[in-house]
Formats: sequence, C-alpha cells, structure tokens
Amino acid sequence: MKRLRVDDYDMAYLDIGAGPPLVCVHGSLNDFRIWSPVLGPLTRRRRVIAPSLRRYFPEHWDGHGTGFTIARHVADTIQFIAGLGLRPVDLMGHSRGGHIAFRVAQQRPELIRRLILAEPGGALDPSLDPDGEAAKLPQLREAFAAAAKHIAAGDIDRGLEVFFDAEDGPGAWRAYPELLKQPLRDNARTMIGQVNEGRPPFTRADAEGLTTPTLLILGSDTHGILPLVLRVLAKHMPNAKTALIPKTTHMMFEQNPAGYCEAVEAFLG
Repeated sequence: MKRLRVDDYDMAYLDIGAGPPLVCVHGSLNDFRIWSPVLGPLTRRRRVIAPSLRRYFPEHWDGHGTGFTIARHVADTIQFIAGLGLRPVDLMGHSRGGHIAFRVAQQRPELIRRLILAEPGGALDPSLDPDGEAAKLPQLREAFAAAAKHIAAGDIDRGLEVFFDAEDGPGAWRAYPELLKQPLRDNARTMIGQVNEGRPPFTRADAEGLTTPTLLILGSDTHGILPLVLRVLAKHMPNAKTALIPKTTHMMFEQNPAGYCEAVEAFLG
C-alpha cells in the first residue's frame, strides 16, 4: 500500500503492474480491496492504481465531521490523478465511483484517455427522464437512511442488514460470506456521510457534453434504476459503447471477473 498527499489528506492506494495506467475508483461501502478479483488479469498488461477515497478504509472514520461529499471526492480524485504525474490515464469507476469518475472526466477531460463506468450511480434529471421512469422503479433512499440511523447508533450489522436486504431481498445480508462482510463493516460509517453527500443528478447537458471515449458496463441481471441510468447515458453520450456481463448483477467483476476483464481489455486496446 502507498500513500499520496492530496490537499490535506494522505490518500491510500494500491499500485500494481506495469504498462498504461488504469485508475480504479470504488463505490459505496467499498475501498481499494474491492478490485481484488480483477487485479490479476488486468495487471498482465497495465499498471492498475486503486485508491481508497477519503473516509474509507484504511481510515477508520466515526461518521462525524466534514470531508464526505461527492464534490470532495471528485476534487480528491482529480488531484490524485494529477499528483501521479502519469496523465492522461484510463479511469474506471463502479457504482458511486462511476458517478465520481463521470464528474472527473467532465471537469478535467485532459486527464483522461478513456473512461469506464460500471453501473454508475445517480438520479436522472427531467431532461434525461421526461416521462419520470426512474420514479416508477424501486428506490433505496429510505432504506439507506434507515440503515445509516442504525449504524450511527452503533448497530453496524443491523444497519447493513437493512440496506442489503432492501437491495437484494430478505436474508441477503445473512447469506453474505463472512469474507465479504468484513470490508463492508470497515466502511459502514461512510453511510452516515453518504446520506447528505450532495450527489447531483445526471442531466442531458452533462451526458452530451462528455466526449471522452467511454465504456458503460452493465450486469445482465441487475434490476432497479441502474440499468435505466446506464441506457439513458449511453443514448446521449456521443462516444459511448456498452458491454453486458452475462449472469451477473451489480458486483459483476466479483461474479464474473474473466468476462469483466475481457470487456475492459477489448475497450482499452
């Protein structure tokens, strides 16, 4: 593990392999460890650099204070990439990290060669959703807020159970292997910050204005709002392609790392 000073913060990151640099941004409740299933295949041909965002493991945040917003994480990621001195880089983000990667490419396109967004998270502005399709789909906002309340009260496992059972169905959290539960516990208090993170919705102007060559990756069995967001962005981003990873859901690179890496390598070339 290495560290890079970013503004007032020492950002921890993994730096593995040699070749063209690929920076990977994790999503909610995760950290740089989430990329473990794909590090082997991806580092055969490239240098993979995976930071943990501010307030995530290996930091042990108590959920109080500042420093947990989308804007802060976007600014940190921009400064991290600039600080590496390797620009332009390929940038990959998953879920919430996909939203952050989108905003980084939007604000500083000269830093990014190619962009990979694996089911980027975010709401759709009416300019991208004039018929209100997103509002008709299951929403996780209430479950997220309820989970954060349990976690703030010190009941980590109950909070994670509320969230994952709402996302994946009753009993989902109990069925998780213990090996996968511990990293989620390590990052559980970030849910407290995420409730008020200030994530802006995607707009049509956002999508049409992002000209960086982009691959949008979808798990074939993912449900809810994420497939809609991905399809709408793909329709309006001028240089976007899509890839479907068979027999997977939101954590597609854990469920089918070979298929995921094949799609990434085919795009990056």
